[in-house]
Amino acid sequence: MQHLRKEKLKQINLYATGAERVPWSFGAARPIYSYVLRAIGTFCVSVVTAFADPARSNLSPTSIFAPASTPAQSIFDLSRLVLMVTAAIFVVVFSLLAYAVVKFRKRRASDGREPAQVYGSTQVELAWTVIPILIVVVLFLAAARVIASIQNAVHPSNAIEVTVIGHQFWWEYRYPSLKVVTANELHIPVSDPAHPIPTFLTLLSADTDHSFWVPRLAGKTDLIPNHPNRMWMDPYKTGLYLGQCAQYCGTQHAKMLLRVYVQTRDEFDRWIQEQSRPAQVSDNVSEGQKIFERTACINCHAVAGTVANGRFGPDLTHLMSRDTIASGAASNTTENLRRWIQDPSVIKPGSRMPAMGLSDPDLNAVTAYLETLR
Repeated sequence: MQHLRKEKLKQINLYATGAERVPWSFGAARPIYSYVLRAIGTFCVSVVTAFADPARSNLSPTSIFAPASTPAQSIFDLSRLVLMVTAAIFVVVFSLLAYAVVKFRKRRASDGREPAQVYGSTQVELAWTVIPILIVVVLFLAAARVIASIQNAVHPSNAIEVTVIGHQFWWEYRYPSLKVVTANELHIPVSDPAHPIPTFLTLLSADTDHSFWVPRLAGKTDLIPNHPNRMWMDPYKTGLYLGQCAQYCGTQHAKMLLRVYVQTRDEFDRWIQEQSRPAQVSDNVSEGQKIFERTACINCHAVAGTVANGRFGPDLTHLMSRDTIASGAASNTTENLRRWIQDPSVIKPGSRMPAMGLSDPDLNAVTAYLETLR
């Protein structure tokens, strides 16, 4: 019995000193190690490609790496500076860590004694105090400069003014000086660098917090009830720019999408003229108009030139001039429009618009009427 107890104590001592531990095998962890390296390499290549040539890289349409406006370009340049600084920190720290792991690894011939400890290095303590402070100050000043340049931008007399109102779960756009009201699809003119035409947005909320974010045109700006905010953009390329409400605002937050159409000045002026006209209604759909006007539809929706003057839902005067319905959740087709009128929850569960419970003949008539609103 005494012999067994001695053998047990001997095994415990051997394990404590590391003599009988199973050595770590680099080969056993190689698959995980290789996977991590490949993931890091792929990420680094993607980021470098995006920063080097955003136009040619395969990027998301909502990527910040392909700015098309002055505010977005300023944010992109700042992010590039921050990435370079943090990458340099990562390389230095990782290199020192790798050096320490390799240089001071446990060797077979080691006697297991603790190496000599060094305390009170003034030079090292100053270095790891002063250098981080300088890095933080540089990044702070760079960020403050970008914020100031965006917020204090000059407001030229030819700027386009748009009031953006966030609703659950759609966008309302008002052009006060142009007397145009539309929904979900924002139209603005392209800005020529030689003759800039910026668009200034006044951001309001009708209910809860929202956030207006079109990454390629500008940074995020919140829409807060009873607290107007401002932002601006001056896109120098025509095209469609996509965005998203970036603040959780309820059930259908994910389908509160943004579509910004940047047009030439002639196209924008033509769009404004078309949107300024009252609704053009055909006698062939008069029955659908009557049904629309005698139901609860007119309590929420407005159609210029008719008795419909609601303010809780999108203005439908030129509904069919839009590419999408339900704030970008579905294409604006006859089939989708009919489904939306019949039961909005089929396309957008949690939508504030109720199902009207129309019969099939009435549903077809209302759909035909709405299709004439161009």
